[in-house]
Amino acid sequence: MKINKETQEQIAIMDWCRWQENHYPELKMIFHIVNEGKRSSRVGVELQKMGMKRGIPDICLPVPNAEYHGLYIELKADKTKRISKEQKEWLEKLSSYRYKAVRANGADEAIGIIKEYLNIKERW
Repeated sequence: MKINKETQEQIAIMDWCRWQENHYPELKMIFHIVNEGKRSSRVGVELQKMGMKRGIPDICLPVPNAEYHGLYIELKADKTKRISKEQKEWLEKLSSYRYKAVRANGADEAIGIIKEYLNIKERW
């Protein structure tokens, strides 16, 4: 089974978080919002009834810092990938509620955003 580039980047982010969580326990709170993939129309309708919404960011860290209530990241495999209208609207709305809500192009950029958000300094 071939794994797409964005999935690989997502796995790399979560691997890094798991590797760091003993030093930064707030990383145990980070999670991926499963909102992508092809589904049958029946399953799609069920998921919408259950509250799934288009455009919700991929990553959530529900830990406040001095400035924000939490962090949301919309992950794209690279900067050539476009963000949808719904994704843009979610990032803007979350930002208006004092969440840090941003787009990241790849795992390295997302990890940098997480480090900055949590004020993580490299120890080694």
